[in-house]
Amino acid sequence: MRKTTLLTTAALLLGGAARTLAQTTDPSLGNEDTPFVRNIRPDRPGQTITTNMLNPGQFQLETGISSQPDPFSPGSATSRSLSTGLLRVGFFNNIELRVAQRYLAPLPPALATEPGSTEVRRPSGLTATTVGAKFLASTTPNARSQVVVLAEMTLRNGDPSLQPTQYEPAARLLVSQQLGERFGLEANFGFRQRGFKAADTKLGTYLGTLALNGPLTKSVGFFAETYATWQQQSTLAPGVTSGLYWRPWPGLRLDVNAGKAFSGAYSGTTVGAGLSLRVGR
Repeated sequence: MRKTTLLTTAALLLGGAARTLAQTTDPSLGNEDTPFVRNIRPDRPGQTITTNMLNPGQFQLETGISSQPDPFSPGSATSRSLSTGLLRVGFFNNIELRVAQRYLAPLPPALATEPGSTEVRRPSGLTATTVGAKFLASTTPNARSQVVVLAEMTLRNGDPSLQPTQYEPAARLLVSQQLGERFGLEANFGFRQRGFKAADTKLGTYLGTLALNGPLTKSVGFFAETYATWQQQSTLAPGVTSGLYWRPWPGLRLDVNAGKAFSGAYSGTTVGAGLSLRVGR
């Protein structure tokens, strides 16, 4: 009887210790309720895409206007606005589906033609649609450290003057590290190329980013990033973006931002603003 009692007591103590250890080491335990995870975290502004993934059945719409060029779209320019709309849909098995559409505003008549020509006009209108999906690569959703893979494809549609001649595959590795309950570091490394041949990689554009974001007050926060693009036979084209956002409730966010591209064809100061709305639990 004494032996049975001792074994039962030992089993209970070991079970309690194991449960406590599991609670201590589980990287997602209670983390889904932290502000960094619970509040809306859009894939804008700037070049950095977050590791945030929507739950199944959630929808998120992100819209904005900016003079910041997309480094993966050489047709954009800092001399005119680029409007962007992104629809994200949470899917099952830790997958998020997404579709993005941009509109390149026309230039004023005095700047619309190519230098030295009165016939060739700089294109404007709807750019090609980009479809894609995020896949959770780490083992636990909403963990403090996350790894996500983003795969995208830019289609051959849009305004005839802006249609790409080939499909443009792209991929990014997204990594984040939560700092406390509110702040986080986000990093991206990715590429986009035209066509699917191995030789096309020599003309592909590579992108690396590092961003820090988090709240300054209960509803106001900041975003800051540094990024660089390059090709195999070109030098780095670095830039920075920073901004403030206002979040009146967890699923709504408005932001304003400014940045500077230090080199490349579209170097200069950039400004922008946007709105992000999440629906569903």
